Amino acid sequence: MTSTASFLIVVGFDGSKHSQTALKWAVDEARQRDGQLRLITAWNKPPMAWYPAVLETAAGEIAAEESPEQVARTLQAEALKSAADGGVAATGQLVNGGSPASAILDAAKDADLIVVGSRGHGGFPGLHLGSVSTQVVNHAQCPVLVVRSKA
Repeated sequence: MTSTASFLIVVGFDGSKHSQTALKWAVDEARQRDGQLRLITAWNKPPMAWYPAVLETAAGEIAAEESPEQVARTLQAEALKSAADGGVAATGQLVNGGSPASAILDAAKDADLIVVGSRGHGGFPGLHLGSVSTQVVNHAQCPVLVVRSKA
């Protein structure tokens, strides 16, 4: 980072409670550092048996009939609005396919900090650290903050 560049925080956002907490933390940090956010939302088309009846988001509910891409767009739009409401400049990037961790790491090549939640929607609920956050921590080229939600 040069002295004229803004402090850049990359945030992995999937709409989960943990990623919402990570976003709030990143907005506060960016505001204190006069920085900016780059929000990464990765999505894949899951098997039909996986689709939940309803996915709950901060703004309400999204019906399962919506495509995974539309769900990702809606989640990211909510996150970008949250950053703007917090007075922080933010850009968003939707990534289709591949691993969410790879998408975050690729987007963070010029970042000063990566912020992720400790767990997202997938995996095993009993784990303290999810697979995405574990991969990001182990492979990032900049500092990483893993944020846990209370209770």
